[in-house]
Amino acid sequence: MASRAGVEQWPEQTADAAGQAAPAPVERHLHGPLADWFLLGGSSLVVMPLLMLLPTQRWQATVALTMMFLANFINHPHFAHSYQIFYRSFRAKLTSGDRAMRWRYAGAGIVAPVLIIGYFAYGLATENLRMVGLGFNAMGFFVGWHYVKQGYGMLMVDAAFKKRFFADEEKKLLLINAYAVWAFAYMHLNRVASQSDYWGVRTISIAMPGWLEAGAAIVAGAAALTVLTMLARRIAAGRKLPVAGLTAYLVTLYAWTAFPIFNPLCALVIPALHSIQYLAVVYRFQTNVTASKHGQGRRLAAIAGFALTGLVIGRLLFWGMPMMLSNGFAYRTELFGTTLFMFIFWIGVNVHHYFMDSVMWRRGNPETSKHLFSR
Repeated sequence: MASRAGVEQWPEQTADAAGQAAPAPVERHLHGPLADWFLLGGSSLVVMPLLMLLPTQRWQATVALTMMFLANFINHPHFAHSYQIFYRSFRAKLTSGDRAMRWRYAGAGIVAPVLIIGYFAYGLATENLRMVGLGFNAMGFFVGWHYVKQGYGMLMVDAAFKKRFFADEEKKLLLINAYAVWAFAYMHLNRVASQSDYWGVRTISIAMPGWLEAGAAIVAGAAALTVLTMLARRIAAGRKLPVAGLTAYLVTLYAWTAFPIFNPLCALVIPALHSIQYLAVVYRFQTNVTASKHGQGRRLAAIAGFALTGLVIGRLLFWGMPMMLSNGFAYRTELFGTTLFMFIFWIGVNVHHYFMDSVMWRRGNPETSKHLFSR
C-alpha cells in the first residue's frame, strides 16, 4: 500500500498538535488483534528465522519451487486485485469527483501503462538489449519505494484504527527513515545484481560508487536511531504504540527491503509475505464494499467471485499472456532469450502496481476512505 500523501489521516485525527491521544479511545482492527499482527508482518518473525536455520544449498531449490507454486494463489492475486479495484467503474472515476483525483486516475490508469508498454515495445523493436535490461532496474526502484511506503501506510492505518496517532513531526521522521532505507536498498541492489539475469534476460545495473552506498547506509542508520529515540519517548510518556502497524513498518523496512539479500531463502519468501500484508487490507476493503452493495445472503458469493476473478487475472497476467505472445510473436531469441515476455510482464505489472497503489490508497480518495474504515 503506497500513498504519496499517506493514509495516516483516514479518518481525521483526534490527536492534538502535541500528539495527545483522545480520551478513552475505542480500538478497532482490520481483522482482529492477533490476526492483524500476524498478517501485517508478524508472520515474518516466525517464518524467516526458521528459514535461516536451514542449509541454503540443500533447500534453495525446494523453497524456490514452493514459492513459485504459491505465487499463483498469493502473489499474483495481490496484483490482480489492485486491477480489479482500480479499474472498477473507471469511467466514473475519470469523469466525476475531485479534479485532482480524476487526473491521478488518468495518469496511473492510462498514461503509466502506455508508457510502460511503449518503453518495452521500443526496446524490442530496436533490439536494444540494454534498454530492455534496464527494466529490471526500474522494477527495483519502484518496488523498493512501494515496499517502504506500504510499511509506512500499514503503520498509519493501524494507528488510525487504534486511535494511537502520530504527531506530524513523528510522521516526518518515520517517512524520512523509510526513504533512507529505500535509497540504501536500491543502491545495494545495483551492486549485488550487477551480474544477474531475470527470466533469461541480462539485467542492467547502474554503477554506484562505494562511498555513495556507504553514505546511504550511514544516513539510514542515523534515521533509524532517531525513530527508535522517538518511539522510546512515546513509551516513556505512557503513550501506547500500534503494535501490529509498528511490526509491519519495521519488518517491511528491514527484513524485506534493507537486508533480504543476506539470506537467499528469506529473499524467496518475501514477495509472498508482502502480498499477504497487502491482501489483509484488500479483503477488509472489499468486504465492506460487498456489504454496502449486497444483502447478507449474497456477500459470501460476491467475495468468492472477487477472489476467483483475482486468480484468473493473475494467471493471465503472469503466465497466459506472456506465453501467448511468446508463441505468436517472432523476435531474436538469441539476443533476448526465449522467455522475454515473461520478463516484460513480470516487470511491467510490478511497476504499474506502484502507480495504481499511489492513487487507490492515498488520503482524499473517497472510495477508499469510505470502505476501508467502515464497519
